[in-house]
Amino acid sequence: MKKIILTMAAVFAVSFANAQDKGGSSDMKFGVKAGYINSNFTGDFDGDATSSFYIGGLVDFAISEKFHVQPELVYSMEGAKDAALNFIKIPIMAKYYVAEGFNLQAGPQFGFVAGGDDVKDFTKSMDYGLGIGAGYELESGLFFDARYNLGLADLNDFPDGSGFEDFKLNTTSFQIGLGYRF
Repeated sequence: MKKIILTMAAVFAVSFANAQDKGGSSDMKFGVKAGYINSNFTGDFDGDATSSFYIGGLVDFAISEKFHVQPELVYSMEGAKDAALNFIKIPIMAKYYVAEGFNLQAGPQFGFVAGGDDVKDFTKSMDYGLGIGAGYELESGLFFDARYNLGLADLNDFPDGSGFEDFKLNTTSFQIGLGYRF
């Protein structure tokens, strides 16, 4: 799994760096982010949401003054009460600045199960979904953002004959946090 994550991160970094060499803006900033996450499973799962945290890094590529692309590498603790999963997620957010410092964000995300409690034994190892949100950035580099993440992959991997093989299992989460761009 580490090879997959490193390969995807390298492909994104090289792709965006190459795009910058072909006439794009040369404004590229690295950053870190962390925050609160409230998540739950959806589909046929009927459980209580859980609260935890996320932490990660990002690269912000300015395509134009108003449009940026921001790939991230994030560790998040998600799931539901008594059914926790830890993920390594790779969101790729398109950001559009609607006012000074204020942006709207949307984009795909890919997740890899990196641990959790016993529920991890009955889930697929890869998730994918869509994130939408907004952020506000200060000139100092400090930023705040909020995002809703909707998992589109059915994570159910219960064995045939278990009674749960047709059970639909998706993720959903809301996150709010802060970060700093260098």
